[in-house]
Order: sequence, then C-alpha cells, then structure tokens
Amino acid sequence: MLDPIIAFFERIFHWIGHGIGLLIAWILWPFLLLGRWYRRRGFILRAVIGVLVLGLFVLYGLFFWNALWIRNFDPDYVTKFQQDRLETGAGEQTSIENSSQTTRTCSRSAIVDALAELIDFNVNQNRWMSSMVLYKLGFFGIDWDSTPFLDNKASFQRGAQQAVQRTAIELVDALGRVRGTSAADEDLTRARGRLQYDEYTWYFTLSPPSPILPTPDAYREGRERLLKFNDRLENCNAVFDVRADNLIRFLDRIASDIGSTSAALRDRSDASNAGWFDTRADNQFWYAYGQLYAYYGVLKAAHADFADIIESRQLTDVWDTMEEQLRATLELDPVIVSNGREDGWIMPSHLTTVGFYLLRVRSNLVELRSILDR
Repeated sequence: MLDPIIAFFERIFHWIGHGIGLLIAWILWPFLLLGRWYRRRGFILRAVIGVLVLGLFVLYGLFFWNALWIRNFDPDYVTKFQQDRLETGAGEQTSIENSSQTTRTCSRSAIVDALAELIDFNVNQNRWMSSMVLYKLGFFGIDWDSTPFLDNKASFQRGAQQAVQRTAIELVDALGRVRGTSAADEDLTRARGRLQYDEYTWYFTLSPPSPILPTPDAYREGRERLLKFNDRLENCNAVFDVRADNLIRFLDRIASDIGSTSAALRDRSDASNAGWFDTRADNQFWYAYGQLYAYYGVLKAAHADFADIIESRQLTDVWDTMEEQLRATLELDPVIVSNGREDGWIMPSHLTTVGFYLLRVRSNLVELRSILDR
C-alpha cells in the first residue's frame, strides 16, 4: 500500500538530484573548457595566465574577507563621548584659566564627534565596499547589489553614510553658524563637500580617463575637517548654535530622511512577495539598518549637545523613549532577509518589520518637534 507513495518520493528526489547535477554542470562547464584550453598552451603562456589567475584568487579572497561581516559593530558606540556631556551643551564655556594669558575652554560637539566616529567605522575600521574594484566588477558581470550575497555590508555602509551626509548639511546650514546669517564655517563646509562625494569612486575614472581621489580618502578628509572644527570649538574659536529652532529644523530633516527610507521599504514590499528569494530585499533592509545605526548615535549625541533645551522643555522622557526604540531596532539580525507576505508564517516580511520601527521613531521625532514648537 505504501509502495506508490515511496515510488512517488523516489521520483521527486531523483529529479531534484538530477536538477542539482545539471546546475553544477552548467556552472562548471566554462571552467572545464578553459582548463582543457590551458593544458594545450605553452609553458610561458601557462605561467603568465597562472600568475594572473592566482592574483585574481587572492583579490577575491580579500574581497570576500572584507564583505562577509562588519568589523567592530557596536550599537553603543556613542557612549564613548556622550555620557560625560549631559551637563553642558555644545560650545558652552566650561572653564577659564587665568595666568599671564587668559585661556578659555568650551564643550566639544558630541554630534560632530559621532560623525567622526561613524566615518572612522566605515572607512578605517572597515573597507568601503562600494568603491572596491571587485565590487564594481560584480559577479560574472552581474551587479553585486542584484545578487543575494556579499552586498549587505555595502548597503549598511551606504545607509549609515546617508545619515552622516544629512547631518553634515545641517551642521553647515544651521548648527555651525549664528542664526543662519553669519558666514558658513570653512571646516564644516569643506567636510560637507567631501562627505557628499560619490560613493562608488575608485582610483580611476573613465569619464574622462584619469586618476581620481577614491571615495574612502574623500571621507577621511571630511572626517579630519570635522575634528578640526571640534578642536576649534573646544578652544572657543568656533560656533555651535544651540537653539530650539535649530533643533526643530534638525529633527525635521531626520524625520524626512527616515520617511523617505520607509517609503522605499514599502515600495519594495509591495513590488515582491518572493520571501527569501527576493535578492533586492536585503539591500533595502540593510540600508535602513545602517541609517538607523547612524541616527541612533547622532540623536544620542544631540541629547548631549542640546541638553539644556531638552531639560527645560521637559523633553527628556520622550527623547529617552525615542532612543530606546532606536536601540531596539538594532537588535534585529535576520540570517536571511525575507520579503514575504505581511501575514506569512514561513517567509515573513522583514522589510515590514524594520519599516514599523522606522515609523515609530519618526512618530517620536514628530512629537518632539511639536512640543518644541509650542
């Protein structure tokens, strides 16, 4: 009685095995063909080709090593420079030393230090993936962003960099000048320009063909300018304009940025219900995750820089709730990002999950802005 059922499953497994065999043969066929061609060549040509192939294997090995995981990932990175500043806002004078010459000391900006830490994390502690030549070459001509593997780190880095770029713009346009009417700070302006640099630039460009500054070096220069500004601020030779209207504007910009990412997640979720087989879903998820990772640090730092305003307007509880929700988002860590149906139980929708967290944070930002604007 069970024989037909057993025979049915035997046929199923036979055809699955046959299909896997055909797939492996299709993948290996070009390499077998090249191997036969290689064995027929002369010694010198084989030696040259062997060296080139070995070099390519080494390069790809380094690429895989850098792409597989994010080094020094630490959601609480901002505590390095935030906890001891809740008593004094950014740019506030902290001491005067009287001697033959008066020396003033002011508070550094935790926001600026947070940006410097994020840039260091992205391009010094990790390789900037998007501009690596093997990332640009892709997987047998297929863009890595269109594959289901080795693109998550690049998406995470681009999401974090988006938050850095947005914050750098606000530093130039509002926070680093007096009421927006004074001249823009030179160091912040230079930093903003470098941090807006194209994310995919390698050492050489084809339009026109010429050497060019690679993306990581541009970001490192932007980081140096940020630190230079903060050093001047610490010596009371720069401006950080801590006012409620500047904080309102800053929260508005972050809320808009997060809202754009939420809309992109929604569009991707609507476009596909392929679950684990949606090769673009992981890009959207890790981009949003990187953006939230960066904004968590930036907003924790803003708590320190705008400590007086947050306390005087009785925003501490709402602000702490927002930080807690941001921190909870960073606990998400799916092994495989799935973009299934929202009510699916086998292949859930991780895009909807992270999108929900994004909207909660955005709602908190809107509430904070509303209280400040009263």
